[in-house]
Amino acid sequence: MTDPLASSGLVVVDKPQGMTSHDVVSRLRRIFSTRRVGHAGTLDPMATGVLVVGVERGTRFLAHLVTATKAYDATIRLGAATSTDDAEGEVLSTASAADVSPEDVLAAIADLTGDIMQRPAAVSAIKIDGRRAHERVRDGETVELPARPVTVSRFDAHEFRRDGDFLDVDVSVACSSGTYIRSLARDLGAALGVGGHLTALRRTEVGPFLLADALTLPELEESPRLSLTLDEALARSYPVLPVTDEEATALAMGKWLEPRGLKGVHAAVAPDGRSIALVREKGKRLATVFVARPNTL
Repeated sequence: MTDPLASSGLVVVDKPQGMTSHDVVSRLRRIFSTRRVGHAGTLDPMATGVLVVGVERGTRFLAHLVTATKAYDATIRLGAATSTDDAEGEVLSTASAADVSPEDVLAAIADLTGDIMQRPAAVSAIKIDGRRAHERVRDGETVELPARPVTVSRFDAHEFRRDGDFLDVDVSVACSSGTYIRSLARDLGAALGVGGHLTALRRTEVGPFLLADALTLPELEESPRLSLTLDEALARSYPVLPVTDEEATALAMGKWLEPRGLKGVHAAVAPDGRSIALVREKGKRLATVFVARPNTL
């Protein structure tokens, strides 16, 4: 019997520079011959790396995808501030970084590590009164978003390169979802008194999905395939709760099971390895949050 979910799951794409996340979705719709393609977590056109995309029923799973942490490799240029906090913006100010030492940079990085308050970039996708901030900036408005709490669990500098009055710093960052790396570049430059902006950005992790999972668009053009089936995606994203065939059938019908003292969401997996549903205890019920394999399939 053919599995009705054989073509459903996630594709982890190594996004190339210069493409929007929507461009990638459009390309994958053609590659997989389906309109049911969507992405989780926008990646700027300048950036490369991990973009998680749902295909077929995998698009329904995206709303339940846990991507609380992300990781990046980036290059920060010290010595100039820009309107977008990256290399694509207009230069607003310059100041020589010739006297900025690696020790100065490391000390400033330490102050930007841990639980911090961060002001998102004005060109972010955050909505203000129903319109995205970057759209307001494009229309000539001055936008300054309020600072919000984020967590930068790792902010490491690997290499320092001098280019005239500029100092380029290669860094790796692990952070909570909602952290803007371009804002870290801006704030690092401001702390050092010379201005800073991002010149390169590569996302290496989104939650449990890594660059090792990623496929390039040419690879997908040549051989369309999922990075993870829906079964694999649920089990990768949540703790696994083994269930019996009878319990799997009940969950597929949206029924609830007896509670078992679980905390948080779990992936209910049948004996044959099929991920049936995401479940969570609510009072005296172990109820479904998302049914991956409804009995109507």
